[in-house]
Amino acid sequence: MHRGELTTEAVRLARLLHQLVPQDAEAAGLLALLLLTDARRAARTDADGSLVPLADQRRELWNRTQIDEGIALITRTLGAARVGSYQLQAAIAAVHDEAPSNAETDWSQILALYEVLERVSPGPIVTLNRAVALAMVDGPRAGLALLGTLDGDDRMAYNHRLDAVRAYLLELAGEPGAARESYLRAARGTASLPEQRYLALQAARLH
Repeated sequence: MHRGELTTEAVRLARLLHQLVPQDAEAAGLLALLLLTDARRAARTDADGSLVPLADQRRELWNRTQIDEGIALITRTLGAARVGSYQLQAAIAAVHDEAPSNAETDWSQILALYEVLERVSPGPIVTLNRAVALAMVDGPRAGLALLGTLDGDDRMAYNHRLDAVRAYLLELAGEPGAARESYLRAARGTASLPEQRYLALQAARLH
């Protein structure tokens, strides 16, 4: 199976689970999360297969049917039962998918949701994502400071995303040289060829 088939199958299985346990809020949250993230599939790469980050995606390519279903699911579920990780991740995805553009994204709401998620299901990836949201709300220096708390975390020792996010925030902070070095470290740290190409191109822009 290629990745598209795998995500389609994941949505099918999550839908089946939700049908079997319709009152389970986390089952509904999982289905909503899968729908809301899979809805962006057509916009994630351009014509030559290069990665397109969320901020630059053509939102008219997103699957509105999946987005509407996912938002309806999470709207019915969130707050109706004990909140869980899937519900919160789906709520974050819904805020992204509802925004007409990256500039119009409600980052304050996303940051608030990540703060709750970090209490419900703490982990370095949640902190990493919260750092981005914090940077969007309070500026890149605030995001970089939070990101720095992950430098000694062994769970991130071989994760290129830490360097990739740091590069992005350094660029926003007006430090192109440091950003370039972080993009190059991130490129060396991933085995994914599309990610390597994307990160190397970001570094080349700052040469």
